[in-house]
Amino acid sequence: MKLENMLFMDPISFSGEIVQSVHDHVMIIITLIVMSISYVFFMMFCRSSQIMGERLFQSSEILETVWTVFPVLILVFAAIPSLHSLYILEEEKNPIISVKILGNQWYWTYEFNTGYHINYNSYMIPSSDLGDSDLRNLEVDNNLVLPVGVETRAIITSSDVIHSWAIPPLGVKMDAVPGRINQTVFSISMSGLFYGQCSEICGSLHSFMPICVEAIPLKNWLKWLELSS
Repeated sequence: MKLENMLFMDPISFSGEIVQSVHDHVMIIITLIVMSISYVFFMMFCRSSQIMGERLFQSSEILETVWTVFPVLILVFAAIPSLHSLYILEEEKNPIISVKILGNQWYWTYEFNTGYHINYNSYMIPSSDLGDSDLRNLEVDNNLVLPVGVETRAIITSSDVIHSWAIPPLGVKMDAVPGRINQTVFSISMSGLFYGQCSEICGSLHSFMPICVEAIPLKNWLKWLELSS
């Protein structure tokens, strides 16, 4: 397994960068905790000095206070960036375009109402129909086409059971709940194809309803909008 396959995908939106930043911050804290605990266990069990053992296990009010307060401080130190990120991501934005995303068993429906009314379904391409360079269980017959550098609002719901529309490079994971409308706003920073999957177990074919976002320049998107209407 290649190292890059174990890491985050390159973020293509501000929200993706925020998610990765919080992850890196928390991972540093976790790494320091693991290293500290490993060192303490090493000192306890790899050194056979009886004096060392007596010093480690004798009663100490100062020590008990430290190991009570210190974890609280660690949690606060980890929570502050997370709360700050939530505040930034939830602040009011002014999206230019909106796309309605409807989860179904087991495909996605996309709808645009931006002067042109466009509505289409997106199904996974079976393995038997894939090309040599296609990705198994990720390719779809109709991509969600979005413009680069434009604030986009995704309005997400479901027609049957709970789904979850998730695109890791975008830093977006939003549940699609029947009878409820959720929304998120993002702006894609580069052109390309970006893949995701339904991230909520929604039935026997849950793993076969992928998502493919195709990001193109705004002028090309406007032409696509006109041709698709």
